[in-house]
Amino acid sequence: MTSDSLYTVAVIGGTGPQGKGLGYRFAKAGHDIVLGSRAAEKAEAVAAEVTERLAGAAGAGQVTGKANEDAVTAADVVLLAVPYDGHDELVASLPLAGKTVISCVNPLAFDKRGAHGRVVNGGEGSAAESAAELQPEAVVVGAFHNVSAVGLWGEEEFLDEDVIVVGDSVEGKQVAIDLAASVTGRPGVDGGKLRLARVLEPFTAVLISINRKYKVHSGIRVTGLDQGH
Repeated sequence: MTSDSLYTVAVIGGTGPQGKGLGYRFAKAGHDIVLGSRAAEKAEAVAAEVTERLAGAAGAGQVTGKANEDAVTAADVVLLAVPYDGHDELVASLPLAGKTVISCVNPLAFDKRGAHGRVVNGGEGSAAESAAELQPEAVVVGAFHNVSAVGLWGEEEFLDEDVIVVGDSVEGKQVAIDLAASVTGRPGVDGGKLRLARVLEPFTAVLISINRKYKVHSGIRVTGLDQGH
C-alpha cells in the first residue's frame, strides 16, 4: 500500500469473478468490504469464501455480504462490477447519492471473431458516463476496467500492471488511485476525464484477444512514470 486512507467499499456484483477478486484485494490491504448481490444469501456465502482466503493476512479488513441496496448504504465508496446487460436499470435503482462510485463495467460483445466493444450512446458514451447521468448526485469515476479477474484471485502479492483512473472529480479519482495500490502496490494512474472511459472499457476486448492468442492474463503497464507518480 502507498496510501494511508482506508475505505468501506461496497462491491456491487461482488459475487462475480471481478467483484470478488477486487474485494479480496481491497480487504487484504485493510479496507472493509461489503459484497453486494441481488440475493443477500449469495453475497454472504461469497463473503465467507473471501474471509477464509484472507485467513492469516495481517491487517486485513472485514468482509461481509448484503443485498445490493443494503451494501451501498453501509459503504462510503461503491464499486460497480456488474455485467453491462441490465446495468442502467440496476444503477438507477441504487441509493448512490453522495457516494463515490467507481465503475469497472465493460460493455463488451462476442461473436465468431472474438470480443469487441459495444457502442454506447452512438459512440458518445460509456458505462461510466451512463452511471454518472443516472446518478447525478454521486461522484462517478472509471477504474479497474483492464485488470484480470484470474490475476486478482491469484497468489501474487501484487499484479505487475497499472490501474488507469478517469473521472471529472479530482477527489473521486483520488479514491480510486488510493485503492489501486491494493492491487498493484502503487497508486493508480490519472488518465484524464470521465469521457475517456470510452477508450478504457472496450480496450478490454484487446486484452481478451491477447490472452487467447498467448494463453496469458495480460494487463496494462504505463511507462515513463516515477514509481510514486
